[in-house]
Amino acid sequence: MFASLSERLQGVFAAVRRESKLTPETVESALRGIRIALLEADVNFKVVGAFIDRVRDRAVDRSVLESLTPAQQVVAIVRDELRTLLGSGSPGLSKAQQLPQVVLLLGLQGAGKTTTTVKLARWLRAQGRHPLVVSTDVRRPAAIEQLAALSGDAGIRVHEPDPQVGAVDRAQGAIEMASSLGFDVVLVDTAGRSHVNDELMGELEGLKASIAPSDLLYVADAMTGQDAIKSAGEFNRRLGITGVVLTKMDGDARGGAALSVVSVVGAPVSFVGDGERLEDLQPFHPDRIVSRILGMGDVLSLVEKTEQVVSQEDATRLKGKLQRNEFTLEDMREQLGAVKRMGPLDRLVDLLPGMRQLASHAPGEFDAGGLVRTTAIIDSMTVRERRRCQVIDGSRRRRIARGSGTTVQDVNRLLKQFMEMRRMLRAVGTTSKSRKKKKGGRRRGALDSLWLQAR
Repeated sequence: MFASLSERLQGVFAAVRRESKLTPETVESALRGIRIALLEADVNFKVVGAFIDRVRDRAVDRSVLESLTPAQQVVAIVRDELRTLLGSGSPGLSKAQQLPQVVLLLGLQGAGKTTTTVKLARWLRAQGRHPLVVSTDVRRPAAIEQLAALSGDAGIRVHEPDPQVGAVDRAQGAIEMASSLGFDVVLVDTAGRSHVNDELMGELEGLKASIAPSDLLYVADAMTGQDAIKSAGEFNRRLGITGVVLTKMDGDARGGAALSVVSVVGAPVSFVGDGERLEDLQPFHPDRIVSRILGMGDVLSLVEKTEQVVSQEDATRLKGKLQRNEFTLEDMREQLGAVKRMGPLDRLVDLLPGMRQLASHAPGEFDAGGLVRTTAIIDSMTVRERRRCQVIDGSRRRRIARGSGTTVQDVNRLLKQFMEMRRMLRAVGTTSKSRKKKKGGRRRGALDSLWLQAR
């Protein structure tokens, strides 16, 4: 979502790095580039102006201008100010003072409230919570049916009273059901409404007063940019929202809404929806987002995604095979499957430090098509060929290429990459064993250290 902004800022920082000494003129030139980058990302123009002023005040300080590493100083200043821009609120929901915790989701029609309700319930269940969902959109029966259908797909419990029951009674009934059955979170999906409709806003105020929610999440379509922020501000003025959920961040959204929310609305971004799958809802971590924007990656988010698709048992088994130099093409295929389950490859690239710049120079090496081709080639091999790639001769390579719809060159390239991978893993394992012997077993091997860092 911040790819264009990140590329722009990287270009500005590269220009600063070419300067041997930082001057006021250099600072102004860099600020012009940063201002253009933020405005093109659809950040509110008032927010951009205040941001640039703060960066200028710090960058023209004598200690910065005379620094031996002026470029690093500028990057550090921009990083700090971006963190300030995104706020310091905790991602996710607030800590519940009493159970069941009640969360009210509100916003304009078509913003994705119903889908977000189920996504949020699924995320809560992954955190060990027990959510119950209910729809109060009595004006649109299809919304009630949609929530029930999506919840059924996700295995989430739904409170479904008689269709004639009003919005307030539906929400109160869900809270009573949660209290009696042991659910600790109630997610209340509301009808879409505009802030200019006083009658509908009054109904929402009455609903809030009757159920006393701990969290009021405004669900905003990030594709609408600054219009979403303006509407969120009006809802905040009338109801006092506690957080914003930005949906459709995987589309053409430029990220400006996320950078403007705290300054314009006064409420933090709590979650972002970055895909159509029910698992595509992530807590919004300002520090991690800033790290991605500045091209520094987001290793913590990558580790969390890995833990969701790779069990401790599978990781331990794979580590043992790597240490024994028994890694095969079958194991490689399993790892490719795990990568696919982690989400689109282009998003994973953003999580690795420096990988976005590398991908821009070699676009063909980091696309989903490459994973599909590699998987197809391995699938076209026999079990013996996957476990002992040394038996794959010229005739076998031609057969594999025909079976996978690729070329012999593609097969050769895959086998070469696999053998190089095994050679590197064998070297790591050898180094690990030698270090253990030298240190008397006091240090764990390189693979152990990497695994511990990842966990």
